Amino acid sequence: MKGSTLSGKYLFVLFALSFTSLTPAYASPNPADPTAAQTAKKDSVGIESHDATVNGVKIHYMKAGKGPVVVLLHGYAETSHMWLPLIPLLAKNHTVIAPDLRGAGDSGKPDSGYEKKNMAVDIHALVQSLGYKHVQVVGHDIGLMVAYAYAAQYPSETDSVVLLDAFLPGVGDWTHVWLLHDLWHFHFYGETPLKLVDGRERIYFEHFWNDFAADKNHSLSEADREFYTKAYSQPGGMRAGFEYFKAFPQDATDFEALAKTKLTMPMLILSGEKAGGQFLIDQGHLVANNVDGVIVKGSGHWLLEEAPDQVMPQLVKFLNR
Repeated sequence: MKGSTLSGKYLFVLFALSFTSLTPAYASPNPADPTAAQTAKKDSVGIESHDATVNGVKIHYMKAGKGPVVVLLHGYAETSHMWLPLIPLLAKNHTVIAPDLRGAGDSGKPDSGYEKKNMAVDIHALVQSLGYKHVQVVGHDIGLMVAYAYAAQYPSETDSVVLLDAFLPGVGDWTHVWLLHDLWHFHFYGETPLKLVDGRERIYFEHFWNDFAADKNHSLSEADREFYTKAYSQPGGMRAGFEYFKAFPQDATDFEALAKTKLTMPMLILSGEKAGGQFLIDQGHLVANNVDGVIVKGSGHWLLEEAPDQVMPQLVKFLNR
């Protein structure tokens, strides 16, 4: 039965991708161009863009502010761009570092190294190269897996950790999420999927931006959708993105081992009521001793975009402690 249902999902994907001219336009939650507004804000707070070669890969990152270090790690179908509304709030009294993960945005897209433990090594090497010894680390979606791997591998250097809406492979009943038929994209990688999405990246990403939101019309703005589509359409971008999911079985093995030693630093978990819900919070209690879990009411997966008035104050308060 599972195999039959999954095949149906693939047929649906093949059908949808065949209609390349039917990319719908979705309403932006803001009438103004949010990307232009974010660019202006970026300039006003002095956000700098840099590149560093660490752990054998080029990592592009934004940096702003002064004070204790906060590292912000984005998820799939987004880049460090997602953090632009939050960075000015944190930069008032923190050094904020927001990298593009290996394989995303303007960072390098090597053939391998997409296990989340190794991606955490990327970020740790970046932090060390900048001369910092302690950080607070925040991650959304794929970024939360990297954030957990960072804290678990470098606990004495991690002052706190924040996980935003997804799950931890290998922890608890994680296969309940991994094998959900509506989450077919976890198993959608390889040469055929790459050929199917070539030139149709926007259609593919609409699945994430619309289906994972509580309301697709109050999800990502049109400007952001265009920005991320362009970012992942770079040579090697889609292949690298698929590698995040291909690595899940190895991530599960790695995280199962890491979870045997519980984290002791403060952990905040924010999970969308219409998305991950209680699941990630329950996982958090399995891997850490000091967990504050919050369900973001009315929100789907895209917490910063769907519920900024709930999410950003909680992030600022927690990171300012």
